[in-house]
Amino acid sequence: MQNLGVNPSHYGLENHGIKDALFVHWNLGTAALIENALSQREGLLAAGGALVVRTGLHTGRSPKDKYVVRTPDLEDDIWWGPVNQPMAPERFNSLYRRALAYMQDKRLYVQDCYAGADPRYRIPIRVVTQYAWHNLFARQLFVRPDWTKTQDHVPEFVIVSVPGFHADPEVDGTRSEAYICVDFSKRIVLIGGTEYAGEMKKSVFTIMNYLLPARGVLSMHCAANMGKAGDVALFFGLSGTGKTTLSADPDRMLIGDDEHGWSDTGIFNFEGGCYAKCIRLSQQAEPQIYNAIRFGAVLENVAVNLSTRLLDFDDDTFTENTRAAYPLTFVENSVRPGVAGHPSNVFFLTCDAFGVLPPISRLTPEQARYHFISGYTAKIAGTEAGVQEPTATFSTCFGAPFLPLMPTVYSKMLGERLAEHRAQTWLINTGWTGGPHGVGHRMTIQHTRAMISAALSGALNGVRHRKDPLFGIEVPEECPGVPRGVLWPRDTWHDKRVYDQTAQHVANLFAENFEQFRANAMPDTIAAGPHIT
Repeated sequence: MQNLGVNPSHYGLENHGIKDALFVHWNLGTAALIENALSQREGLLAAGGALVVRTGLHTGRSPKDKYVVRTPDLEDDIWWGPVNQPMAPERFNSLYRRALAYMQDKRLYVQDCYAGADPRYRIPIRVVTQYAWHNLFARQLFVRPDWTKTQDHVPEFVIVSVPGFHADPEVDGTRSEAYICVDFSKRIVLIGGTEYAGEMKKSVFTIMNYLLPARGVLSMHCAANMGKAGDVALFFGLSGTGKTTLSADPDRMLIGDDEHGWSDTGIFNFEGGCYAKCIRLSQQAEPQIYNAIRFGAVLENVAVNLSTRLLDFDDDTFTENTRAAYPLTFVENSVRPGVAGHPSNVFFLTCDAFGVLPPISRLTPEQARYHFISGYTAKIAGTEAGVQEPTATFSTCFGAPFLPLMPTVYSKMLGERLAEHRAQTWLINTGWTGGPHGVGHRMTIQHTRAMISAALSGALNGVRHRKDPLFGIEVPEECPGVPRGVLWPRDTWHDKRVYDQTAQHVANLFAENFEQFRANAMPDTIAAGPHIT
């Protein structure tokens, strides 16, 4: 095994059972990784210098192919079920042994890095990949160490990505040839059968979600930014709700776009980069993201003209889920390192395709716990095969696929921190107004930004609010930069009777979803849901 690259760690790959690889490239920089990716025909350079790659069959995460190794010490801790499917230790060991054999004559790439910007809570990790571009992705997304000290790096977790090694469902008990296996006892994540790099990122997030609550840190699937006065805001939301877009505000400093911890001293980013959706990206609407796409950025499944190498962000030929991965240093007004104080405002983002939730509403602490546990958004008709009408989606804590512990662990911690630091929580609907998808229209980003700016500046504090009779949330009667007619959703519908029926339908969906949490929820949280008659 020939070691190449920069300061290989004294804690070698043999500690993970990896032996006899053809070449091992340690801690290569951006330019060297791009050269390797191009020489191995893993991608191509676009105009401007970004590396464009294709992820093949899997253009997004495969949550149904994620497994947690079930050991006796984890039995009572893990939230077992569809999110954390159990895998027997002997099956994982067999799969890992065969993966090790597969790697013996391969070229491997290693990045030693960290998860967590706060030195008190960061976790040393190691990412071992079959592809150079996967290693570049890890280098851009995670927190980089001092490159002169990587020889002393000892990882607490290792992530091994071998897309070319597929599982055998009959032998391994997997659903398909793809697998994402997390072994908390051995501290190994094994990923194979998929080239989608986001699996590595979210596996590390899963690790942080497991480790940090025991250390008194709330782990959160949210973006965060900071105003000039040091005021911090959090943005929770599922994919497609605008989390990355709205947190990338030219007038505020970006702390991070996706994963954060809330400790006794404040907020810190888990990552050192961003992973932004870039379908229909424009410089005018999202300048921070647009300007970050340059040499060193990794573009997944973005269409590119092979002759001119010009990018076409409007082309969804490969997927709607086109992505750009780049370091936070590419964002001009970012917080470095990604550490800040306690938040004063928290935004829950939902894309309500039914068009019944207000574009902005103020939540009580009890309502904040209810909506955090619910984690509501809606799939849009036509974006998935078989979806003909808007479909409600509930992902508890706005990140169910990444929660190894029971959701009540995270919701309890959030409620305690909101109360302790008196943070105001807002529900923001970035979805439809004037009717459901197909009838009404999407809320404009200009109006959404104006509402968030008003909340952050305190402009809504002295404004009269009207309580929604069904959802119980308080809606401002006016907001700077937003027409009054937009704020109250019922007024935007032509047929008020249909609005009432649709709103009742959505309220019923909330209530049905919350039944699974009722037994462990506090009475005031249960009472904070919709007032169904």
